[in-house]
Amino acid sequence: METIISVKNVSKKYKEVTAVDNISFDVNKGEIFGFLGPNGAGKSTTIKMLTTLQRPTEGSLFLAGNNVSTAQDAARKTFGIVFQDPSLDDELTASENMKLHAALYSLDKKLAKERTEELLKLVELWDRKDSRVKTFSGGMKRRLEIARGLLHHPKILFLDEPTLGLDAQTRNLLWSYIKKLNEHEGMTILFTTHYLGEAEAIADRIAIIDHGKLVAMGDLEELKEQTNTETLEAAYLELTGKAVRDESLDTGDARKEIYRRIIANRR
Repeated sequence: METIISVKNVSKKYKEVTAVDNISFDVNKGEIFGFLGPNGAGKSTTIKMLTTLQRPTEGSLFLAGNNVSTAQDAARKTFGIVFQDPSLDDELTASENMKLHAALYSLDKKLAKERTEELLKLVELWDRKDSRVKTFSGGMKRRLEIARGLLHHPKILFLDEPTLGLDAQTRNLLWSYIKKLNEHEGMTILFTTHYLGEAEAIADRIAIIDHGKLVAMGDLEELKEQTNTETLEAAYLELTGKAVRDESLDTGDARKEIYRRIIANRR
């Protein structure tokens, strides 16, 4: 199978702290790949490196053949991203948020208009296209984030805790959209979540990271076999323990930072 995401011997160190410790994994084109781990395990740091927000201390990362460290602009064009903390402009309408994203990626105006209508209909927000985002519910904002992230037709979609804080019905609706994108457009999806049932239901393969190290990887049956357990939750706890963790690395402004860098590259 064709590899579209490649992480090779990657480490990230902050002075005395090793956030990511010599991890390697590949994601195949068209795969739904779950990237799981406790708070502070290295998930967000890995995603920041994959999305050009941070450089690895060691190792290399590639997106669709583009070296993330040396071909950042080309790498950014290959992916869309939805972080757990929304970065929409609440004072703009849904359509205006889409138009801003199109301008940042230098999309043809006609194509951007067509894609905006297509995607807002996909996430059932077309009838609210002229409403200001500040009037939207949390679930509506998350659906708009997904539509915006797909506007430039990326090959890869990164989802960092996309359903955090949403009710069960909205979470189910969002995952149905995501599966539809994967099936109809062949889009590769890498996601993180603390709702293990989501990963169990949707992921083709799962990697589990803990204390910066990749501790297991495989499909659901392989993970259960490796740990001699009956569920993903049991396998996860067997691999990572039951101690409560505190999040140590913030991802709150990551999407805004990507936008800032895209703007800087357009000047």
